[in-house]
Amino acid sequence: MKFKKIFYSQKAAPYVFVLPFLLSFIFFWIYPLFSTVTMSFQDITATGKEFIGFKNYTKLLNDKVFHTAMLNSFEYMILSIALLIPFPMLYAVLMDGNLVKAKGLWKALLYLPALTSVVISGTLFRLMFSEYSTGQMNVIMHALGFGSQKWLKVKATGLGALLTLCCWRWTGVNMLYFLSGLKSIDKNLYEAAEIDGASAVQKFRYITIPLLKPTTIYVFTISIYAGLAMFLESFMLWAGNASPNNIGLTIVGYLYRRGIEKNQMGYASAVGLVLLILALIINMVQLVLNGSFKKEER
Repeated sequence: MKFKKIFYSQKAAPYVFVLPFLLSFIFFWIYPLFSTVTMSFQDITATGKEFIGFKNYTKLLNDKVFHTAMLNSFEYMILSIALLIPFPMLYAVLMDGNLVKAKGLWKALLYLPALTSVVISGTLFRLMFSEYSTGQMNVIMHALGFGSQKWLKVKATGLGALLTLCCWRWTGVNMLYFLSGLKSIDKNLYEAAEIDGASAVQKFRYITIPLLKPTTIYVFTISIYAGLAMFLESFMLWAGNASPNNIGLTIVGYLYRRGIEKNQMGYASAVGLVLLILALIINMVQLVLNGSFKKEER
C-alpha cells in the first residue's frame, strides 16, 4: 500500500517520470565522462594501468599529427557553417513564400539525404570522386575538356568533396529548422512593411533575419558540435582512417586511431577531453556574443 501511495502521489509522480532520463544520463554520460577524465591521466595497456599525470596532455602539445587533425576539423567546421546556415535559410524563405510549387515534394527531396546511411552516402561519394576516368566528377571534367583529377588525394579537392557530402546530407535538415522558425513570425509584420513600401530584400534583412535569430543560434550551436565531431563521413569517403598525408583526418578520427587502432586508450581519452573542452569553449563564446545569456527586459 505504501508503494501504491507513492506512485499515485502528485509529489512523487514527476520524479518517477524523470527517473528513466536521470538514470540514462548518469550511466551513459556522467559515468563515461568521469571514466574518460581518469583514463586521460593513465597509461593503459593490456596488462594494467599506470598513473602518469599530465604526460598525455604534454605529448599532445608536440604531436604534429594531432595538430593536423585539429586544423582539418576547424577548417571543416568553419566552412560547413558558412554553407549550412545562409543557404538553408534562403531555401526556407523560398519554401515559405508563394514562388515555389509542390512544396511538400521539395521538402521531402531535400530531407531525404539525411535519412540515407552515412556508410552508403560516403561510399557513393567516394565512387563519385574517384580518380579513375569512370568517376562521375571525372566524366564531367572530360566533357568540359579537362583531364582526370585525383580528387581525394589533394587537400583542397578532398575537403571540397567532404563539404559536398556534408551539404547534400544536412541542407534539408537545417532548412526545416528555419522553416519552423519562420512559422513563428507574425505575417502582419510583412504586410505592414509592404504597405510602407519595403522591398523583398528589405523585409528579409529587417524582419526575417532578426526574428530568426533564436533558430540561427540553435543551428549555429549544433553545427559547431557537428563540425568538430565529424568522423564517419571522412572515414567512409577515404575508405578508412588513413587518408593521403592525413588530409581527411579529424580530431575524432585521430582519437579512433589512437584508442582503437593502436590501443592507446589513455592518450585517446586526452584527445577526447581536449575536443570536449574546445567545443564547450567555442559554443559558450558564441552564445555569449549572441546575447543568449542576457536577461530579457520586462
